[in-house]
Amino acid sequence: MNLFDTLVETLKKNPKKIVLPEGTDARILSAAARLVADGDYLVPVLVGKEADVKAAAAQGGFCIDGAEIIDPDTYPEMDAMVEKMVELRKGKMTAEQCRDNLHKSNYFGTMLVKMGLADALLGGATYSTADTVRPALQLIKCRPGSKSVSSCFIMIRQKDGEEERIAMGDCAIQIAPDEDALVETAYETAKTAAIFGIDPKVAMLSYSTKGSGKGEDVTKVANATAKLKEQYPEMKVDGEMQFDAAVSPEVGQLKFPGSPVAGQANTFIFPEIQSGNIGYKIAQRLGGFAAYGPILQGLNAPINDLSRGCDADEVYKMALITAALA
Repeated sequence: MNLFDTLVETLKKNPKKIVLPEGTDARILSAAARLVADGDYLVPVLVGKEADVKAAAAQGGFCIDGAEIIDPDTYPEMDAMVEKMVELRKGKMTAEQCRDNLHKSNYFGTMLVKMGLADALLGGATYSTADTVRPALQLIKCRPGSKSVSSCFIMIRQKDGEEERIAMGDCAIQIAPDEDALVETAYETAKTAAIFGIDPKVAMLSYSTKGSGKGEDVTKVANATAKLKEQYPEMKVDGEMQFDAAVSPEVGQLKFPGSPVAGQANTFIFPEIQSGNIGYKIAQRLGGFAAYGPILQGLNAPINDLSRGCDADEVYKMALITAALA
């Protein structure tokens, strides 16, 4: 089965509920209609005024019977939600400020997850990445043991009749990670890759392979690789290495002889966001990979971000990915 058939079968055994904060967006409604038509393994929770959501669904011809619709303005447990948010913000927001924020669908949806009323959230069809991530950092917060939030993309293409999958991180969140942040990103990305059927062989990418180049950025990646090997001896990881050494068996063994990863990497860790963002988009536009993400890592619950240029099929598939992380 392909990845998404596998995710559906997994969710059928353990159904989930996912918040979609942009409840009147046509792409969101199309994906929600598809989910409810599939069955009850993933229930969409659409945030917005009920009349507006139903009108937008009717206009687009989307049947959303079976989805939940919740309006922050009429939510009966708003006082309890405000009280909980005040507690979480620990003096950084007044009750009035919390109430104002909770009338915004991104904050309201995130609190539904925090309070256990839903399992996951997928936003960003109209919100910016910051508007999706900020409430998650403030309310869901980092998982114990995690010091930061990172992201990865799962990249998929058909090759020789089979589905090829790779993981790339961090291409969306951490602008200039230090070596400890790179360690955490690599560890989390390897875990995410494994969830989606990739046996992670992690390449720590650089413009240098095994000391062929010099500079602060090279040293950072080399040090992060050494820390990974020390902290996670079971992880298949090597670096620093150039991309050709990571993916070409011939080049890998020429530039990095004896490496268990060089030439066969499938999980790629970029040294900073600029190269990561450029890299995944090259793979998407020139390499024929479909890109799913950014998948946020290190949070206490699955909160994921869409591209504002997404289509309904991407929303549907990202909903499956996000729910699977729960």
